[in-house]
Amino acid sequence: MLKEKGGSRPPWVGLGAAVWVQIASGNTATFPLYSHSLKSVLGFDQRHVTLLGVAVDIGENLGFLPGIACNKFPPWLILLVGSFAAFLGYGVIFLAISQTFPSLHFLVLWLALLVAANSTAWLTTSVLVTNMRNFPASRGSVAGVLKGYGGLSGAVWTAIYSILLHNNSAKFLLFLALGIPAICFCTMFLVRPCTPATGDDPAEPYHFLFVQCSSVIMGVYLLVSTILGNVYSFSDAVSYALVAVMVLLLMAPLAIPLKMTCFPRNVSKSESLVGSSESLIQEKDEIAAPLLASSSAGALGSFNDRDDSSEVAELLALGEGAVKQKKRRPKRGEDFKLTEAIVKADFWLLFLVFFVGVGTGVTVLNNLAQIGIARGEEDTTTLLSIFSFCNFLGRLGGGVVSEHFVRTKTLPRTVWMTCTQIIMLILYFLFAYAVDGTLYPAVAFLGVCFGVQISVMVPTVSEVFGLKHFGVLISVMALGNPIGAILFSVLLAGNIYDNEAAKQHGIGLLDSGVSCLGPNCFKLTFLILAGVCAVGIILSVIVTLRIKPVYRMLYAGGSFRLPQTSSTH
Repeated sequence: MLKEKGGSRPPWVGLGAAVWVQIASGNTATFPLYSHSLKSVLGFDQRHVTLLGVAVDIGENLGFLPGIACNKFPPWLILLVGSFAAFLGYGVIFLAISQTFPSLHFLVLWLALLVAANSTAWLTTSVLVTNMRNFPASRGSVAGVLKGYGGLSGAVWTAIYSILLHNNSAKFLLFLALGIPAICFCTMFLVRPCTPATGDDPAEPYHFLFVQCSSVIMGVYLLVSTILGNVYSFSDAVSYALVAVMVLLLMAPLAIPLKMTCFPRNVSKSESLVGSSESLIQEKDEIAAPLLASSSAGALGSFNDRDDSSEVAELLALGEGAVKQKKRRPKRGEDFKLTEAIVKADFWLLFLVFFVGVGTGVTVLNNLAQIGIARGEEDTTTLLSIFSFCNFLGRLGGGVVSEHFVRTKTLPRTVWMTCTQIIMLILYFLFAYAVDGTLYPAVAFLGVCFGVQISVMVPTVSEVFGLKHFGVLISVMALGNPIGAILFSVLLAGNIYDNEAAKQHGIGLLDSGVSCLGPNCFKLTFLILAGVCAVGIILSVIVTLRIKPVYRMLYAGGSFRLPQTSSTH
C-alpha cells in the first residue's frame, strides 16, 4: 500500500475538506432534476429514462477499482480521477440537452451517465478511507458525518438548481461538469493522510457534535430556502445571498482546526483537570489501542492483507507436508474473506434484505419527477429536497439510534431495517392509492427509511463478517442498489408507466413518449413493491434472530469487544 507522508497538522482540516468532496459526490441524487428534460428535449420514453437511471445507480456503486486504487495511490490522485469522470460524463449529457450535439446515440448517453455517476465512487472512497484512517478511534463518528453530508448533498445541488440556476437543466449539467472538478482541485491536497488522532483528546466528542449539529442546521436551512424559492420569486441579489449563507454553513467544520490553531489547548491545565481520573485515561487508551492498530486502520476499505505473506508461506508448507493442521473456518463476528462469506446464509440474507430496502427505495427516487407530475405537481424540486433532507436524517439518525441500542440492549442493527421496511410497506400503499395530502409526507418518511437502510447495513456487515475484508464485502452488498433499479425501475415501473401513458393518449407503445397523469401510472408498481417489502420484512426477522448471538458476544457489558480472529489450529 502506498504511504504518503502526513504532516503534524490535525486531521480536522482533512475532515472539513472531505465535507465538500462529499457534497460533490452526491451528484447522482440530482438525476430527477434533469430526467424530465431528457424526455422532453431528446424525446425519450419512460423506459429510456429509467435505463439512464440504472446507469446512474450502476456507476455510483462500482467501487471495486476505487477501493483497490486508494491503497496504491495518494488521495489527491483518486480525487483527480473522480473529477475527470464527472467532467467527461456530465459534459456529454450537457452537450446533448443543450442541443449542441442533439443526435448522440442513446448508448453514448448511457455510458456518459455511467462514467459521471462513477465519479461518486472515486470521491467517496478517497475521503472515507483517508479520514477513517486519520481518526481510527472514532470511525463511527467519521462515517456518520461523511455519509450524512453525502445524503444532504442532493438538497445542496437542488438549491443551486432552483435558486441560482432557475430550474434550467442545461445550465445545471454544465455546472456539474465544471463545479465538481473545481471542488476537487480546491480540496485534493487537503484530504491526505495525517498523524492519526489517538482519541485521547477530551474535546474530540464535542468537535464531532459540533459538526453533526452544523449539518442538521444546514439541512433545515436548505429545505426551508428551497421551499420558499418555489413559493416566491427571489431577485438575483437574494438568490446569491441564500447561496452565500449555504457556503458559509458548509465551511462550519473548518471552524474546528481554526479554533485549534488560534486557541491551542493548554496541556498543563488540561492535565491538571483530569489528573484525578488517570484510571479513566488509561482505560480510554486501552480501548483506543486496538483501534489504532492495523486491524482497524488497515482494514478500512483495504484490499491488501497484511498477512498475505504468512498465508502464502503456510500454503506452501501445507503443500510440502510440513503443516498437518487444517485452517479453521471463521465464525460469525470474525474476519471473513469474500469467498468464505458468500457461502454463508447470513451473507445472502443480509444482501436480500438490503436489496429490498434500497432497491425499492431507489425506484421511487429515480421516478420521483414522474411520480410528482402524475400527481399534479409540476415543480418536483421540492419533492427532491424533502427526500434528500430526510435521507440525510435517516443516515445520521439510523447510526446514532442503532449504536445506542446495540450498546445498551445488544439489539442487532437489523431490527431497524425491519421497522423501516414495515413503514415502507405502508408508504407504498399510500403511493399506490394516491391518498390526498399524503404525497409530501410519504416522500419524507420514505427518505428517512431509505437513509436508515444504508447507515445500518454498513456497520452490520463489519460486525458479522469482520473489518479485514470489509471493503470487498460492502462493495458486493452495494450491488443490491443497481440490481434493484434494473428489476423494479426499468423492467417494472418503466414498462407499466409507458403502457398507461399509451392507453391515456391512444397511441402505440412504441410511439409513447408522453407523460402519464393520474394514480394509475404507478399503482401496480407500488402494489408489487409493497409485496416485495413484505418478503423483506420476513427475511430481516430471520437474519436478526440468526445474528443476535454475534451482538451478545461483541457488545456484552455495553462496550465493544474485539473477537478472536480466526487462524490456523
